[in-house]
Amino acid sequence: MENQVYDIAIIGGGIVGAATFYKLQKRNPELNIILIEKEKRFADHQTGNNSGVIHSGLYYQPGSLKAENCVKGRHELVAFAQENKVPHDVCGKVVVATKKEELPFMDKIFENGIANNTEGIEKISAEQIKEHEPYVEGIAGIWVPCTGIIDYRDATEKMIANAEGMNSNSKTVLGEEVIGVEKHDDYSTVVGATKKFKAKHLIFCAGLQADRLARKDGVQLKEQVVGFRGDYYELTDQAKDKVKNLIYPVPNPAFPFLGVHFTRMTNGETECGPNAVFTFKREGYGKTDFSMKDTFDALAYSGTWKLFMNNMKFGINEYRRAFSKKLFLKTLQGLIPSLEMDDLKPGRSGVRALLLNKDGDTKDDFRIEYHGHSIHVLNAPSPAATASLAIGGQIAEKAEKHFALK
Repeated sequence: MENQVYDIAIIGGGIVGAATFYKLQKRNPELNIILIEKEKRFADHQTGNNSGVIHSGLYYQPGSLKAENCVKGRHELVAFAQENKVPHDVCGKVVVATKKEELPFMDKIFENGIANNTEGIEKISAEQIKEHEPYVEGIAGIWVPCTGIIDYRDATEKMIANAEGMNSNSKTVLGEEVIGVEKHDDYSTVVGATKKFKAKHLIFCAGLQADRLARKDGVQLKEQVVGFRGDYYELTDQAKDKVKNLIYPVPNPAFPFLGVHFTRMTNGETECGPNAVFTFKREGYGKTDFSMKDTFDALAYSGTWKLFMNNMKFGINEYRRAFSKKLFLKTLQGLIPSLEMDDLKPGRSGVRALLLNKDGDTKDDFRIEYHGHSIHVLNAPSPAATASLAIGGQIAEKAEKHFALK
């Protein structure tokens, strides 16, 4: 066990943990902070396996934490990327309606965008869609100029490097899984798989493991995290010119995911996807990955079955697409009809954490809980990466009051 008692230990080295470390250290350079990550590299799960989009704030309920933090965080993220040479491009996107029945939903998200101060958005015609994306077929759309792309892994690493540079007594630990917490009068002991660390206060930004670590810290949590895998294809070189920047469908309000979309990445590739299927392993990125513990925990939970029942038709279609390139292509052709089978090659996969209650409600907004000498980020779905600096700033401000740091 280390003898040093840190002021704060942050558990989780994704972008929310990194942004919290950065914001806390920037506001309080005298604090000795340790960040603990179980993988051998930062941003190895949700942060490093998402589609790399800087979200605009178009989709989120006005007044929600998602809406407020997405817009504020987007501005902060772009400024941080510019200052720290993080690969990014504010290139804009089109949201495309392909059917008449989608138009009311398109109008609704446009109204959301206006209410959320998503700057520069405008409704566009079928002809104007082609000015932005010549290969797309749609009947109407929304042009969103403030959407962009970014390398979130690089952003995470640079937030951490900046924070470490502010205080030589602060540190990061990689490859150390937190398996327990021991409470003492003046500090807590974070129990790792091979080491222990003492800290006066704890902040958990644990993503896919948020519920399990919250319970280990004594939080009486009714909800449970359930993982959903998203599979991507990439466009082959012969088809890359069919996508200029980002192309999104109008989301179906009855389905808790945005639907497959096209994203030009900062590395020059173009991704298509993701779908959304239940995963039998929380951190499993292969279609056949399996964990007995994760599967039992998910399938023994009533909220999982309620979600399945409420979205049965969508779920079956998502699973069919996961194992059929032909069906995946057919979905993509709804936006770009000229795509062919040879235009697609297998891409990567990501897993997202859904915090479900027993009724199958996805608890869609951000959720942060304050518990004794701990703060828990229990739910940080998309656009958490875009909003990370805003979330980190909010946690840092609340931590100063909750932990009486000042």
